[in-house]
Amino acid sequence: MSYYSRLSKSFEGALRLPLTDRSKYILISDCHRGTGSSNDNFLKNQNLYFAALQHYYRMGYTYIELGDGDELWENRSIGQIVEAHSNVFWLLSRFHEQGRLYMLYGNHDMVKKNNRYVNRKCRACHCGFEDRPYAAEEPFLPNITFYSGIILENHLSPSRTNPWFGAPASDLYLTHGHQSDLFNSSLWRLTRFLVRYLWKPLEHFGVLDPTSAAKNYTRKDKAEKRLHHWAKQENHILITGHTHRPALTPEDIYYCNSGSCVHPRCITCLEIERKHITLVKWTLATKPDMALFVSREVLSGPVPLA
Repeated sequence: MSYYSRLSKSFEGALRLPLTDRSKYILISDCHRGTGSSNDNFLKNQNLYFAALQHYYRMGYTYIELGDGDELWENRSIGQIVEAHSNVFWLLSRFHEQGRLYMLYGNHDMVKKNNRYVNRKCRACHCGFEDRPYAAEEPFLPNITFYSGIILENHLSPSRTNPWFGAPASDLYLTHGHQSDLFNSSLWRLTRFLVRYLWKPLEHFGVLDPTSAAKNYTRKDKAEKRLHHWAKQENHILITGHTHRPALTPEDIYYCNSGSCVHPRCITCLEIERKHITLVKWTLATKPDMALFVSREVLSGPVPLA
C-alpha cells in the first residue's frame, strides 16, 4: 500500500468534531512520555507541558493529542509511564471527565489502536493529590478510544471551500503523519524491534536512529513533502506531528505541523480558537528581576480558517 493510500485510509470513518466560532482546540503531538529514566526525552520539558496543559484546561480548550503521546517502542510498560508522570495523567483525566479529550495513535504508540490493549493497560493511575485520589485499580481514562484520524468539520461553511486561501476546504484533517513512511507504518513492528534493542542502547553514545523522521533530516523532508502533496491533491488542510518540525505558513495552509514536546528548550503546539489557528511555543523565560516563569510565545498566526 502506498503512502497516499495509507493517509487516505486513516480518515475512513474518522471521528468528526464540530469547528465553529466557539470551538477551542489545542493540538499537541509527540510528547514521547517515558519512564523517567535517562532515555525519557519528555522529562526535560515535563514542567513546561504541565503548565501549558493547566492553562488550556482553565481556558476551556479541548485537548487533541496527535499521536506518539507515550513512548511505547523503547518502553514495554505504560504503567511505568503513568507512574513517572502521574500529574500529567491526572490532568488528562480531568479533560476526559469533561468530554474535552481526544487522542490519536502514532507509530510509537501504535499498540493503542487495539481496544483490548487500551482496556487492559490504561488503568491503575494512582495520582494521590488534588481533589480526586484514584484507587489503584480505577481506570484513569475509562472508555478512551485512540483514533487514526479526526476531522474538524466546519458546519458553517456552506460551500465547504475557503475563499481566503483560494483552494483548500476549511475542514481540518488531523492524523499523526507516520503514514508517509513505510518503516513507521506498515513495518512498524520491525522498526520498534530495532529501536528497542539497537538504537535505544546506542542513543547513550550519541548515535541517532536513521529510520526516525524526527532525527534524520532527509527522511523528515521526504515525509513532509508527501504529507503536503496528499493535502494539496485532496484539497484538504492536513495537520500532523511525527516529524517534530512545527509548521504554519499563512501563504500555504495545506500542511500544518504542531511540532513536539521534546525540543531542547521548549514545546510547540497549535491553538484553534474563533476559527483561527496559531502556532505557539512554551518555554522558560526570565523576568527583569531574574525570576523564572513559563512563557507562551506566538511563532506564527493567528491565521483565519474561514
